[in-house]
Amino acid sequence: MNKMIRTLLTLAALGAGSTLLAQPAVKLIVVDMAKVYDSHYKTEEANAKFRDAEQKAQEQVEEMNKQGQILVDEYKELIEQSKNTVLTAEARSKAEADAQKKIEDIQRKQGAVQKFRSDTVSTLQQRVKNHRDLLLEDITKVVNDIAKKKGATLVVDKSGPTLFGIPSVLYADPAFDITEEVVKETNKDRPAASATPAAPAAKAATPAATTPAPATGFNVPGVTTPPAKKN
Repeated sequence: MNKMIRTLLTLAALGAGSTLLAQPAVKLIVVDMAKVYDSHYKTEEANAKFRDAEQKAQEQVEEMNKQGQILVDEYKELIEQSKNTVLTAEARSKAEADAQKKIEDIQRKQGAVQKFRSDTVSTLQQRVKNHRDLLLEDITKVVNDIAKKKGATLVVDKSGPTLFGIPSVLYADPAFDITEEVVKETNKDRPAASATPAAPAAKAATPAATTPAPATGFNVPGVTTPPAKKN
């Protein structure tokens, strides 16, 4: 009985050993996806478009604020008229009523500016996300093709930190890093006009940067900006 058990254990051990020997050796390579993304000529082109859109939005905000300031000045003039004792009581009463209507105009303009800024931020954020998602999909295909050609069994992205705030890859032999190879491959179709890489732009993938500043703004004491309507 004991002899039979020892025989079965021996056979099981041999079977486990043969299974381990049958497993392919792990070949690991690393790539910095963030660097590849930032170095891609399509990212440079997209960044330029995003900056242009931000600049145009900023100009529109400034123009809307100028229009709002005109309304504020008109409101102040009406308030002065409503307090001018040289005018008749009827004229002062009319000026006061007109001032109240002007406040409503100011509130509408304030709301329009706020809604425009909110809509612009939302639109630009979506454009950034769409660009990032599509480009990363293309980059991933290139990474996978190169990995397969090298016979890799596992690819690790070393670009981002972990939840603990430390690099996801603490060390990697440069011989196993394919980042530069991927950068070269993804930029092989760069148009001749942009053959020289531009200086890295502020990462367009960061939507928080796509917020048109309120310029000088316009406010009147006692006039509250209404909340922007959600789409």
